[in-house]
Amino acid sequence: MKTKTSLTSKLYLGLIFFFLYAPIAVMTAFSFNSSSSTYSLDGFSTYWWIRMFKDSAAMDALKNTVILGVATTVCSVLLGTLAAVGLFYSKNKPYKKLMSTATNIPLMNPEIVTGISMMLLFVFAGTLIHKSEVLGFGTLLIAHVTFCLPYVILNVIPKLRQFNMNIYEAALDLGCKPFKGFIKVVLPEIVSGIITGAVMSFTLSLDDFIISYFTNGPSFQTLPIYIFSLTKKRVKPDMFALSTLMFAVILILLIFMNVAQSRADRREAKRI
Repeated sequence: MKTKTSLTSKLYLGLIFFFLYAPIAVMTAFSFNSSSSTYSLDGFSTYWWIRMFKDSAAMDALKNTVILGVATTVCSVLLGTLAAVGLFYSKNKPYKKLMSTATNIPLMNPEIVTGISMMLLFVFAGTLIHKSEVLGFGTLLIAHVTFCLPYVILNVIPKLRQFNMNIYEAALDLGCKPFKGFIKVVLPEIVSGIITGAVMSFTLSLDDFIISYFTNGPSFQTLPIYIFSLTKKRVKPDMFALSTLMFAVILILLIFMNVAQSRADRREAKRI
């Protein structure tokens, strides 16, 4: 009975992975197609990849996406780490509960609601300062930090809870300044949570389309929006190459995040 249940579970899991990754495998295969056909493979070629890298619009969109992702990661890590430390040290329980609930709102809120509401907020702010073209890199950065910030906070707070604060207090008793004590004692213990939050922030920023679609301007276009603009025309394998590139980068980042997390867990287990 157990063998039959185990076999059924493996079959079910295999079907889930098949339906999830089969379309990506097909897309990757067609990105190396020697012709422009999107329904038959006529041979192996790297023509569409070379054409993609020679496309100035695609490369500009890629550059914008990386710049936005790095800026979002830096801002989210700095603000998220400070917010997590502040929440952890706060003695006001109603305040902590309220802020924890507010932190979860961007995670639970539908992206289209977040995107439209932020667009309306930015446009309203633009009318107040009498600026017509308010949407651009700045609004994209604010929007991306808004939905990436909770991931940093939720990854750092558990590490703070695992840390023995008596060690930090002992450092202060021995004459260490509070900031230096935090850098020397607390930060090394929570760095794995910070790295996980940073990788998640960069991945989410790189992959986001819906919120970016509503908060970007004509002067700054990200790669997901550029790919979406290509779908309005006849789909060509260079779009498959772009999508495959994005999938590969995100996959590498997720593998790195999982490896870093597993190593941190092993170190924590050994220390305990």
